[in-house]
Amino acid sequence: MQAFLWWRPETADRDLRLIKEAGFEWVKQGFGWRDIEGAGKGIFDWSRTDRIVAQVEQYGLKLVVRLDHQPYWAGGGFPTNGPPDDYGDFGDFCYALASRYRGRISAYEIWNEPNLAREWGGRVPNAAEYVALLKVAYRRIKEADPNAMVISAGLTPTGTGPPTAIPDDVYLEQMYQAGAKDYFDVLGVHAAGYKAPPELSPDEAAANEFYGGQRFFCFRRVEDLRAIMVKYGDADKQVAVLEFGWTTDPIHPEYAWHAVTEEQQADYLVRAYQYAKEHWSPWIGMMCLIYIADPDWTEEDEQYWWAITYPDYPETKVRPAYEKLKAMPK
Repeated sequence: MQAFLWWRPETADRDLRLIKEAGFEWVKQGFGWRDIEGAGKGIFDWSRTDRIVAQVEQYGLKLVVRLDHQPYWAGGGFPTNGPPDDYGDFGDFCYALASRYRGRISAYEIWNEPNLAREWGGRVPNAAEYVALLKVAYRRIKEADPNAMVISAGLTPTGTGPPTAIPDDVYLEQMYQAGAKDYFDVLGVHAAGYKAPPELSPDEAAANEFYGGQRFFCFRRVEDLRAIMVKYGDADKQVAVLEFGWTTDPIHPEYAWHAVTEEQQADYLVRAYQYAKEHWSPWIGMMCLIYIADPDWTEEDEQYWWAITYPDYPETKVRPAYEKLKAMPK
């Protein structure tokens, strides 16, 4: 489960307890580069990361951290999330982080949704550039902690082309063509369910306008990306679903068209885990749902409607999805 542990130790403890009590084993957390090395090159603030790593260990959970959001001094279109002007600066950060938490952070996700311009410094996404960044990060993390797992960035499902985005399947092909194969241990993907139940195939999503009329409008889009891995001789690796879920959003038009009820959200999340276990083993790895709610979200935030808890828990009880996931056989 993805959580937001950065700013408030007391809610971090609450949310880690929720994850542990639900019987889940992994927690995903963003480690913003700018929040750690923001004051200048080589000037690190480890106060929050030390606390988060210790808290996760206290609950016996495994930690996967997402690395992105460059500091101002690294350039890259700051404050937009974008690759630094010098990829070596990111490599140095990765080495420092992996050295400090050697054996304590289980996995590192290198960047987020680089097939979107807004996650690539506001520039046209470029898979070859991302692979160059991934290579640097992979080498430096393995140098510091050879047993750490390096996961490629979760790609966002989209059919939009440049300059705004590159479709996830096209981008993944371009990653392999740029030599990515030897520079990640696990492939990262995102798998929003949109309006479709988790068992619906990409063929069915593409054939039915009710579901969106394109292959990526379903949870099983993961299978299209897996097929690309196999095509490029990478079948021995696992896939990590780094974000997936269903929204209940009645407010934001860009999401409300595929909103489901809270009861459907609960049912679909459980069925997604069951489908993956039955049909994707042994190549499926960690699957990280979104979200344990950020304590600062309100209904105006679109992320609020994807969450399986409410920001003010325990004043407001958890959503049905949390209870069904807790009861799900593990």
